[in-house]
Amino acid sequence: MEYKNLPDLKGLAALKATVELGGVEQAANKLHIGQPAVTKRLRALDYCYGIPMMQLKNRRLGLTAAGERVYAYARLVLDHQSLLIDDLDTLRVGQNRLRLEVTPAIGEHFLPRLLLQFADAHPEYRIESRMDYSRHIQTRLATGLADLALLERAPDHPDILVQKWLEDELLMVCGPNHSLWGTGMISVTDLPKLNYVLREHNSSIRITMDKTLNDIGIPQIPIAMEVGSTGSIVEMLQHGKHVSILPNFAVQEAILSGTLFHIKVQGLRIKRTLWIAHSRSNLNSPVAEAFIELLLDNNKLDHTA
Repeated sequence: MEYKNLPDLKGLAALKATVELGGVEQAANKLHIGQPAVTKRLRALDYCYGIPMMQLKNRRLGLTAAGERVYAYARLVLDHQSLLIDDLDTLRVGQNRLRLEVTPAIGEHFLPRLLLQFADAHPEYRIESRMDYSRHIQTRLATGLADLALLERAPDHPDILVQKWLEDELLMVCGPNHSLWGTGMISVTDLPKLNYVLREHNSSIRITMDKTLNDIGIPQIPIAMEVGSTGSIVEMLQHGKHVSILPNFAVQEAILSGTLFHIKVQGLRIKRTLWIAHSRSNLNSPVAEAFIELLLDNNKLDHTA
């Protein structure tokens, strides 16, 4: 059989609605068109296939044998069309969306300003951000569940690309109530004599700090408290009598304002790099490229910010 033309999706939708709702009037209401328009679309299907789709049976409109087959086809095609629309909508949104993940310390200090600056510069884009530990972020990057990350340690995975973002250093600091406030340099042998409030053991800060101390022969220090927020530790130091080891970017403002004191330790420098990491599955994302450009070009994002 030669078809006069291809079936119209609107005609298939009219057939499906007429059958499932029990008549042309009901189909018209469902499709938000007039009854003559539904009838016209049904006749167009008849013309397309060269055989009637529907006929009156006992004063009720029912499907012919050909109509039964086309109705089954219409259901399949329209269901797939709905899935296609959903898929393309997801793709469209995805092109304008960035799934950004950061470690808690970076998130507390940098994220609010970064998000506001990016929103001002690129209102057409949307960022979905979350904070988590580096190892969890690495897993989501590698599996394509995240697009971009700001990390305190470089991930080692073939599906993740990394580039340097900022140079940082972990500093020993205390508040004005501590006996070391305003003193000169101390020795590494003094470190086990102090009382610490630190980030939790599986944080990037602690992993770097513990390794460095272990390398210089100090496998253990007295820890009074572990706190999962760098900002909270800063506040505790300002009112308490503990010391901590925290990122320069998180304490520099407090040091400059005189609410924290940098305790220099002879023979101890804990330098590190902050990293931009992105998934290989999202290399050509315009949103990711715009965000990376903001990170690298924004002269406000330095250690003293």
